[in-house]
Amino acid sequence: MAMLSVHTSPLHQPGTGDAGGMNVYIVEVSKRLAQAGVEIEVFTRTTGRDLPQCAELAPGVTVRHISAGPFEGLAKEDLPAQLCAFTHGVLGVEAARPPGWYDLLASHYWLSGQVGWLAKDRWGVPLVHTAHTLAKVKNLQLAAGDRAEPMGRVVGEEQVVEQADRLVANTPTEARELIDLYGAPLERVAIVAPGVDLQRFRPGSRAAARARLGLPERGRIVAFVGRIQPLKAPDVLIRALAESDSADVTALIVGGPSGSGLDRPTALIELADTLGVRDRVRFLPPQAGDRLADVYRAADVVAVPSHNESFGLVALEAQACGTPVVAAAVGGLVTAVRDGISGVLIDGHDPAIWGRVLDKLLAEPKRLAELSAGALRHAHDFSWDRTAERLLDVYGEAMTEHRARRELELAGCARW
Repeated sequence: MAMLSVHTSPLHQPGTGDAGGMNVYIVEVSKRLAQAGVEIEVFTRTTGRDLPQCAELAPGVTVRHISAGPFEGLAKEDLPAQLCAFTHGVLGVEAARPPGWYDLLASHYWLSGQVGWLAKDRWGVPLVHTAHTLAKVKNLQLAAGDRAEPMGRVVGEEQVVEQADRLVANTPTEARELIDLYGAPLERVAIVAPGVDLQRFRPGSRAAARARLGLPERGRIVAFVGRIQPLKAPDVLIRALAESDSADVTALIVGGPSGSGLDRPTALIELADTLGVRDRVRFLPPQAGDRLADVYRAADVVAVPSHNESFGLVALEAQACGTPVVAAAVGGLVTAVRDGISGVLIDGHDPAIWGRVLDKLLAEPKRLAELSAGALRHAHDFSWDRTAERLLDVYGEAMTEHRARRELELAGCARW
């Protein structure tokens, strides 16, 4: 199986640059598909001269670095101009193989879908596409000061939706968006929920986690984890902190600037200074592996105030650690968080409302304990094993239908 991830490599650290939940998704799904006997080659754009042409991500999963444009300093918005070069590299790898080497194409994000659209016709295989985010949805829920997605992306997504054999949606909400906003045929849309690594993300000692991260042992902590950009709205948490009546609450911001957030990488620090809460805000760079789990364990609550999320893996990871989540009631977060059971969903991004909700929760230890138990139960309904199993079904359906269609086409040509 050829898996396409043009703009970000599964080897990159989530929370930096354009790396985020999609990277986690590709890594975790690929590992489990390989364990099920699927040999996977992930094609991604090389971003460094010293990167090898091939790297093993896990047994049965190879990452192939394709040269397309300059190694450094190329923003995601500039990548459409390099799709021809990237496609050339992908087709060249396949041309060096015996005919029929790949059985299936899986593309992630619209840039990869454009490459997959051409490759699937050249190779005679089905294309299964996962959007992860959709331009029309982002533009409908645009954060203040953020840039709208360009028409080129909108058109590109419409083309991929039309050409893909199957479209994987993370949630029923995303499925409706594909159907209502992009005209996707109902029968080609499959809902497959992402998962969570329940071995890594599990409850643990809050005091020990704080000690390992160098955080205060006492006081309450509300954590934000993700890329620092307007879409993710970390500013809402800092503004809510300024509205809070609790003086012992610290906001922990974990992540790195990304997207339009790169225009003003120190904006959050400046905002905290302006609001007079700089001494109550702690910043940490993106954390990986067990240290990320420690971030969730160290927090009393994890805040996910995004303007839009196709799912919201951060919310699920936090809940798997037993930490309740306060999230915006948008997109996939409505599925990732069970309102009143595993956390609280808030309509809108008014800092005053967020401040009141957080104050109320943090002042009620019994309620927090109830939500913590509910968070654990909810997170255990999701797993990457289950995600991979469902994807295998979707891939099988796409391959069966594609084969039947080809046989009908060949039979028609023979009769003619």
